[in-house]
Amino acid sequence: MSTIVSPVSARPVSEQISGAVRKGLGCQPKSLPPWLFYDEKGSSLFEQITELPEYYLTRIERAILTTHAAAMIAAAASGKRLRIAELGAGSADKTRLLLAAAVQRQGSVLYEPVDVSASALESARQRIEREIEGVQVAPRVEDYTIDFELDTAGPDERRLVLYIGSSIGNFEPDQALRILQGVRAGLKQGDGLLLGVDLVKNPARLLAAYDDAAGVTAAFNLNLLLRLNRDLDADFNLDAFAHRAIWNEAKSRIEMHLESQTRQTVRIAALDLDVEFAAGETIHSENSYKYRPGEVKKLFAASGFALSESWTDAQGWFEVDFGRAI
Repeated sequence: MSTIVSPVSARPVSEQISGAVRKGLGCQPKSLPPWLFYDEKGSSLFEQITELPEYYLTRIERAILTTHAAAMIAAAASGKRLRIAELGAGSADKTRLLLAAAVQRQGSVLYEPVDVSASALESARQRIEREIEGVQVAPRVEDYTIDFELDTAGPDERRLVLYIGSSIGNFEPDQALRILQGVRAGLKQGDGLLLGVDLVKNPARLLAAYDDAAGVTAAFNLNLLLRLNRDLDADFNLDAFAHRAIWNEAKSRIEMHLESQTRQTVRIAALDLDVEFAAGETIHSENSYKYRPGEVKKLFAASGFALSESWTDAQGWFEVDFGRAI
């Protein structure tokens, strides 16, 4: 899990949801896009997930950034003045560690957070500019998965793009490659990308992170159905579905599913659609890919970056990689 952007489009949000649900529940196997998780309640539940003892990702990545922020900024700057952009910035909580290191190095820094939520960007802007003197925040309301574009950096500047939080793990490998290729197209040679990825580890540890004992992740997953009930006048009975987390060894990913506990028909009134479920049939709601040694280097090379430095925790559970545009 990680914060997922929803698509930016000229269509009303209800049309975006309607199209995604009609397509996803009309397929076999059934699926729904993970950006549907993030209504107000879903976003709040995700913040709770990041504080759970089983959910190591946020905690370990923050520790890596705390220890190595200055080295990361120095590597990206490479002797020049640095400006920083971030994909799917959200609250930009961990980013403040890197921004503070940049201010300490060069006195001030321009920060360009990219997200589809204008309210989240404004909240982050106010907090950052209040807490870190020397940071100028220039928010950009965009969907980086569709069209990534930034203003041209000055001739004496380097740009660093942050893509942390293991967000790239939510995308299929071909989608992840296209995203990074899009980022590279918006950069100059010598600019940098800082990428946070979760690594393959004991499956029991992985599964615990996506199926916590307190049931917060289950509530997060089931809230997707509550959203459809509210937004599309559906009649999903949450007691008739169960949260399932699965480790898919062959594809190196955690999968989240909503499993129908019985044979049933769900009515989605806003779509004039009846959806049939067999007992045990699932809705595939999210993937979270876990990276193996050497995979980030290959991904960087295929998208136009050269892996320069990597930082990880002592257990080798999570990795932050810096690549330079070539």
